[in-house]
Amino acid sequence: MQLKFTKMHGTGNDFMMINLISQQGSLSSQQIKKLADRRFGIGFDQLLIVEAPTDPEADFRYRIYNADGAEVEQCGNGARCFARFVHDQKLTWKNQLRVQTLGGTLVLTLQDFEHVLVNMGIPELAPEKIPFIAEQAAVQYDLELNGKTYQVGAVSMGNPHLVLVVDDIDTAPLETLGPLLESHPRFPNRVNVGFMQVESADRIRLRVFERGVGETLSCGTGACAAVVSGQQRGLLGQQVHVTLSGGELNVQWSGDQQPVMMSGPATKVYEGIVRL
Repeated sequence: MQLKFTKMHGTGNDFMMINLISQQGSLSSQQIKKLADRRFGIGFDQLLIVEAPTDPEADFRYRIYNADGAEVEQCGNGARCFARFVHDQKLTWKNQLRVQTLGGTLVLTLQDFEHVLVNMGIPELAPEKIPFIAEQAAVQYDLELNGKTYQVGAVSMGNPHLVLVVDDIDTAPLETLGPLLESHPRFPNRVNVGFMQVESADRIRLRVFERGVGETLSCGTGACAAVVSGQQRGLLGQQVHVTLSGGELNVQWSGDQQPVMMSGPATKVYEGIVRL
């Protein structure tokens, strides 16, 4: 079996894109892990598969797999790359798309040739919906780990996020603390871990340890979750510029029961054919 693919990235968060509307094929979790390997495979943070929708009101459906081969619910940077990809593939001429994901339906708007605006939906703060084990919802939670207590925010953007405020993300212990928090028992489905440095009410720096991947250069849902948690804690305003290792995103959230809007670039790197 051979499949055409496109390599893309959104502020350094990189993806292998496969169109399964114009071609047929399937991938096992073991094959995905091999393809994700940056020395022996193509190398990527996530694999995105484009399919025909099952919802008659949606334009497309796309499935998201982390580098460990596990399917996940949502990917903000991937959503932007998806919008550009289906245009490049001439699968649509629409500038606004409704797209099914495991984490819910997204509305994507192409702003120009490279930039895409994503309606990420309403953030979920109820612990049981994240999922996160807690007696009741709170702005922040005390989380015990190895005899220490960390104050964290917990948000779902279609996938679970933990947000930890730090003084300096450059010296934050992401490599050691990230894996421990990712698999903390109070997060039954594991969790993406964001380390947020607040520079002002409209500007933050962010590093994210993604479950099943490790640290990535950018995380769109992580940026959204950080802004939501920062607003809830009284640290941020409604429009926030987020600086990540791979680039910059703009996130807007107007508060309770309002959707999070995220905009940023989507960049094509190359096309190829993989034989399996």
